[in-house]
Amino acid sequence: MPRQPLSKPQGFTLIEVLIALVVIGIAMAAAVRATMAVTDESLTLRRHLAGNWVAQNHINGYVARGQFPSAGEQSGTEDEAGLSFAWHEKVSDTPNGSFRRVEVRVTAPGSDHADAILIGYVTNVPH
Repeated sequence: MPRQPLSKPQGFTLIEVLIALVVIGIAMAAAVRATMAVTDESLTLRRHLAGNWVAQNHINGYVARGQFPSAGEQSGTEDEAGLSFAWHEKVSDTPNGSFRRVEVRVTAPGSDHADAILIGYVTNVPH
């Protein structure tokens, strides 16, 4: 009887499987890191957006109430979009007595880093 030639083994060797697992592991680690960076940026953008809403609410509040603010400073806290903010408002005179400059700085409570700084002008127009 003729001998049958030995067939080539099929499949992967242990070394090939281990190398493939290492490559997949490195790719997964890079994907997780990229996802974390995007998530952190998303939270930062959310804070900036909500902080701008807080500042706009302060300046627009004067207009909505028909108030002409006195020069001075005030501070407080406010919640917006499920986030807590500290705000500092500085109202100052302008060369034109019918205008007041209103600067609102919004931060995270206990932080010096501003999430938003908004400057607006309020007018004293007789109705």
